[in-house]
Amino acid sequence: MKYIEFQENREIDIIPIGRVAIDFNPVDVHRTLAESTTFKKYVGGSPANIAVGLARLGKKVGFIGKVSDDRFGDYVTDYFKNEGIDVSNISRCKNGESLGLTFTEILSPTESSILMYRNGVADLMLDVDDIDEEYIKKAKAIVVSGTALCQSPSREAVLKAVELAKKNKTIVIFDIDYRSYNWKNNDEIAIYYSTVAKDSDIIIGSREEFDLTEGLMTPYSTDSETAKRWLDYGNKIVVIKHGKEGSTAYTQDGKSYKIKPFPVKLLKSFGGGDAYASAFLYALLEGWEMIDSLEFGSASAAMLVASHSCSQDMPSAEAVKEFIKEKKEQFGEMVARA
Repeated sequence: MKYIEFQENREIDIIPIGRVAIDFNPVDVHRTLAESTTFKKYVGGSPANIAVGLARLGKKVGFIGKVSDDRFGDYVTDYFKNEGIDVSNISRCKNGESLGLTFTEILSPTESSILMYRNGVADLMLDVDDIDEEYIKKAKAIVVSGTALCQSPSREAVLKAVELAKKNKTIVIFDIDYRSYNWKNNDEIAIYYSTVAKDSDIIIGSREEFDLTEGLMTPYSTDSETAKRWLDYGNKIVVIKHGKEGSTAYTQDGKSYKIKPFPVKLLKSFGGGDAYASAFLYALLEGWEMIDSLEFGSASAAMLVASHSCSQDMPSAEAVKEFIKEKKEQFGEMVARA
């Protein structure tokens, strides 16, 4: 069954909105951040990673965001261009704001942490004037990051984008993408997350992220209760992730589909979520069955947690398919299906 009806005549497949930053991942892994001395630089930020992931999978991708007016701003826009991502709606800050910086710590394959510098960052300077209705009308879907809702003027810009998307039958995908930085309190999180969740078509988040979204409603719901709530608001698909326990997609016809992670030798414990989202959305755009879409997302996520970077190591569609084929030959046809 096809759960999402995209406007197939649109020239852009998906436009992520919000955070583009720079990741510094340690080359000397299995040391604390204090002990690490050498880092590799990558384009980062969940919306940016999803954009790169979809472009690598062969989709036409745009982006709406704000970057610093310096060499790091050049770096991320040039990287996008080289990936085939349209940068016409990425603008430069005028008041000295910097790109957000993320330093990661890889203590072990299962122990990772992230240190973000998020004060006065460029992506949160996205303004309502940066949201162009004609650009949104060109897209089949937009991806809204919850991080972009944490502060003005970015939150108003995102809310405008959602309204214009609904007006023009552009699918709204809400990637909750919770980061504690820049939020004042949990009530503020619940207000803005739930506002977008009520107007979206697809929601993707962890159990913790849905608990935050529902903080002013009935908190600590079961997965099925959470799914019913957001499906009743008009969402077509609700995906709830439980890390190494897998994820479940709930659909408007009352069905649910569960997927498990693919077995893989971990390098790090971050980055899989963005690969999961980009591959899952790719499969939906291709019109695949739900369980196949989830499997494709799970496979891409497994490939990313086994690699050093996020954006730089996003796989092609052929690479994901080959990965699935190899894992099924090794572990059996139902290796990732619950």
